[in-house]
Amino acid sequence: MLNFIPFAIFVMLAASSGAYFKPDDWYARLDKPRWNPPNWVFPVVWTPLYALIAVAGWMVWNEAGPSLVMVVWFAQLLLNGTWSWMFFGKRRMDWGMMNVSALWVLVALFIALAWPISMWAALMFAPYLVWVSAAALLNWQVWQMNKHGGALESQS
Repeated sequence: MLNFIPFAIFVMLAASSGAYFKPDDWYARLDKPRWNPPNWVFPVVWTPLYALIAVAGWMVWNEAGPSLVMVVWFAQLLLNGTWSWMFFGKRRMDWGMMNVSALWVLVALFIALAWPISMWAALMFAPYLVWVSAAALLNWQVWQMNKHGGALESQS
């Protein structure tokens, strides 16, 4: 159980990006689809997802150790941790879209690679894939609805 601690730390580091780079006045002024969730929904959803991400990574590590599936786990976590910086910090919806698209692929790939190792770990990523799918659609729609902002780098 002691080897779970690094997984919890890695996930907390990724999550800290979302706590630091969060919706602000810039985001509030953007046009958004009607189905855009209120800001309070995001930490409520992300908290259990991050717990599942940590446990799934730990479970697969215990079975497979250093392996391709773990490279994918770390890569998806890196993309997860950089999305908020790209979208909210740099105010680059286009970068956010590229990031979340690659994140979706890595989450799906983790599920496929983890399945033969630990069905439960793979299943723990299923809600994450659903949420990343919704996040990608939201990112896309917000980006498309606000293209009038040019490169959208740092509107104030």
